[in-house]
Amino acid sequence: MNVKRSRTKRPAFELGGQKIPPGTRSTIDVPVSVLSTHTPMNLPVQVVHGRRDGPVMFVSAVVHGDEVMGVEIIRRLLRHRAMRTLRGTLLAVPIVNGFGFITHSRYLPDRRDLNRSFPGKEMGSLASMLAELFLREVVCRSDLGIDLHTAALHRTNLPQIRVGSRGDRAFDLAMAFGAPVVLLSKMREGSLRQAAKNENVDVLVYEAGEALRFDEISIRTGMMGILRVMNSVGMLRSTTIRPSKVASLVSTFSQWVRAPDGGLLRAHRQSGDIVAEGETIGIVADPFGEKEWPVIAPLAGIIIGRTNLPVVNQGDALFHIARIRSADDAEEKLNLHTEELAMSALDDDDDEIL
Repeated sequence: MNVKRSRTKRPAFELGGQKIPPGTRSTIDVPVSVLSTHTPMNLPVQVVHGRRDGPVMFVSAVVHGDEVMGVEIIRRLLRHRAMRTLRGTLLAVPIVNGFGFITHSRYLPDRRDLNRSFPGKEMGSLASMLAELFLREVVCRSDLGIDLHTAALHRTNLPQIRVGSRGDRAFDLAMAFGAPVVLLSKMREGSLRQAAKNENVDVLVYEAGEALRFDEISIRTGMMGILRVMNSVGMLRSTTIRPSKVASLVSTFSQWVRAPDGGLLRAHRQSGDIVAEGETIGIVADPFGEKEWPVIAPLAGIIIGRTNLPVVNQGDALFHIARIRSADDAEEKLNLHTEELAMSALDDDDDEIL
């Protein structure tokens, strides 16, 4: 392990039996299991331990093995020049579910969803053991965290933050992140967010883009959002990272619109579009063109997710609509978000940071 010495009296950060001195960074491979080929499988964690005191924050991705966009977000974060001013400690975990990442699968080899397996058990299933390890070694040692996700396979999400309710610290962090939409959603049993909450660790869930794909807008939005959160809690002191000038749209309710029948979908609306209640947002037709079924928006709001597949079965989820207060205000804010993102300086810095 190559580290640089620091004269500060701040104690070293310990992880996986190794000590990371302040003012240094190191990647620790925490053992998880052994594959059937006798190949070790680890949980890689890069610890960036600042010279000065501050919060401990984790950023994680690939809890679902095919949601790869977060890996690129974390890569850029670790190379960003603002990390020179880090106070506290950053625990960066770009690949939590290495099993699914290798096989391009959402799940683990035991077909379990890791994000429904928390808090896990040390002697349970493979998913349960990995959940317990990640919770113990990373989450419970943090003050806050950001978990990066995308939509499921063949779907796409508008950049958004999922959080529990207004009035708590997590909601304030969500607004500091500055994504186009903040969706207040109930915590699901077995999820990382629920398990972290039980340990008094505030976690934001960032949803954007599509599984197995990179999307520059979603990557840049996630990157800037993480930096804003770190700035807001005093982990960074960069004058180039400023709060968003545009407040996120807050939605307290969302609903999936499902296919009224099986056939071929012709979508009239995209993610980020504002729709009115009762509006026809797509058409499902049979292969001969003899029958057509309109897809009707059941509420006014903004499309925060949609399917990318034209071939649908009855009951398939097609459009995810989040209720908003004012359509005109929402459209203006979305345009301002896009302009602000385009003007943001998000430079990768390939020089040594610490």
